[in-house]
Amino acid sequence: MKRVLVTGAAGRIGRAVVDALRVRRTAVTALVLPGTADALPADRVVEGSTCDADTVRAALAEVDGVIHLAARPAPNRGTPYEVFGENTLGTFTVLEEAGRAGVRNAVVASSLAANGLPFAAGPLSPAYVPLDMAVPTQAEDAYALSKLADEQTAAMMARRHGMTTVALRFPFVGGFTERLRDHAEKVGADPSIGAVDLWSYLETRDAARAAVLALRVRGGHHAFHVAAPRTLAPYPTVELLRRFHPATEIRTPLPGRTTPIDLTPARQLLGFTAEHEV
Repeated sequence: MKRVLVTGAAGRIGRAVVDALRVRRTAVTALVLPGTADALPADRVVEGSTCDADTVRAALAEVDGVIHLAARPAPNRGTPYEVFGENTLGTFTVLEEAGRAGVRNAVVASSLAANGLPFAAGPLSPAYVPLDMAVPTQAEDAYALSKLADEQTAAMMARRHGMTTVALRFPFVGGFTERLRDHAEKVGADPSIGAVDLWSYLETRDAARAAVLALRVRGGHHAFHVAAPRTLAPYPTVELLRRFHPATEIRTPLPGRTTPIDLTPARQLLGFTAEHEV
């Protein structure tokens, strides 16, 4: 691709995506909120909201691929109305305008939180593992619901515009020196901390690489998880599951620290396996 629009380019994953695209000599248009583009190495920066069609339309000039990352990243980042409303309207606006502009490939950041566990008011457990897209959601917060809606919006836009859309369910994402090692130490000392996301994670550079690889997918809509193949917790996965999710059915062997998430679609569709592990 010659030029990719990256929304939320000033964020954690966004900056890594911009770097990854520039290494591949792909021109980048960054759509960011006003005042957040500090030292962002995109060759074009557009400031404004993804909810504004005029702003998005201007940002899509000469673009042939979209990586949509902009969102309020947790249910406490605003009122429920702001979190759900802005996340879903932003995704609809970006994909609708991209489709109208003739963009053929769009990648959307979804979240493991779509299953409902990470931000639930009380402890929840998945019906079964490895966690895949068919596990029934238990969403009860605005952020989780917004990500479920984003996935359905992406699927609809694939039908509506004949574009390819890929929704990536990201787990806990961070850089080694930024927050990942600290989080790993906390999970190691108290594995209950990681139970809500099944002790999964993805290093920032791997998250960016998955997003860039997803631009190569051809045809239809696809949604799946991406994560490191081993957990953050220095304990056998089966023991953790039996302790913290005793009602969860374990459907396949999970030797050692195997992450209890189905990563097969990421390997098959993207050729993706995480390279940076704690």
